[in-house]
Amino acid sequence: MNNVTINEKKGLFSRLTEKKIKKGSCCCNIELEEVPENDTKEKKEACSCSGADCCGSGSDMIENKEEIREHILKNYEGVALKGSQGCGCGCNTLQREGNPLDLKELSLNIGYSESDLTGVPNDANMGLGCGNPIAIAALKAGETVLDLGSGGGFDCFLARKQVGETGFVIGVDMTSEMIKLSRMNAEKSEYSNMEFRLGEIEHLPIADASVDVIISNCVINLSLEKELVFKDAFRVLKHGGRLSISDIVATAELPQNIKQDLSMMAGCISGAEHIGNIKKMLEETGFINIKMSPKDNSRQILKTWAPDRKIEDFVASFIIEAQKN
Repeated sequence: MNNVTINEKKGLFSRLTEKKIKKGSCCCNIELEEVPENDTKEKKEACSCSGADCCGSGSDMIENKEEIREHILKNYEGVALKGSQGCGCGCNTLQREGNPLDLKELSLNIGYSESDLTGVPNDANMGLGCGNPIAIAALKAGETVLDLGSGGGFDCFLARKQVGETGFVIGVDMTSEMIKLSRMNAEKSEYSNMEFRLGEIEHLPIADASVDVIISNCVINLSLEKELVFKDAFRVLKHGGRLSISDIVATAELPQNIKQDLSMMAGCISGAEHIGNIKKMLEETGFINIKMSPKDNSRQILKTWAPDRKIEDFVASFIIEAQKN
């Protein structure tokens, strides 16, 4: 149960690479909107280049979607292997080196209770969240719950406590190392009504109309195709099914030096979509009863993520709820 099959890995890899497109990366700092219309084409061509010849081999600038996906995938594989010493959402690499997270303090700060931290496998909580989606999900005994980006399985184990023996919990994660870890945690707990599946949250390995509640904790911001995430979430929800997520969203236009920073992408910052656009995506997908509210201590949480970047002025930790008709 704890092994990720070869077919799972091949299937995921093919989906990650089938859309791969080689694109140039503009590195000459020209604001194209300021270029005269008849000169735009020439400026674009002059500015088009890629790889080390353009930006230098040490550049952290984002060149294309495939580069971002590969960076995020490798980053979270490392988190799965290193546990609390890994570098995921909100990670300050310099602070983390040789200093494992204080998982209890972090978990309490983002909304979990003391009781939430007991009775779950030690390796399940990896300190990767920005809130507590379980607290708003109002789970009931017997419900089927899906966790998008389940990591080590922490929120899945909390959901399992609430849905009980008659419920079912599914975790989906794109990282094979995370799936191995979460399956091992499930085996240790001897739960028969939990399952962890390798897959993308944009293309869920879940049957239509089979899920009562979808939860997610600081993961959707990492997706490069958020519309697909919400559309596939809508597909797998039963009629009347609920979406209960905690995530980082943009509340102002992100500066280019943050948008183009790969480490900030893996750190759940530069991929944040504006809150207005998130609401529009949910509405256009067909969700109703949409509620969006920032966490009371959002600024305090984010100040610890990147103390020198003032990210709390541009992004916030939000609770997002919606329902399928």
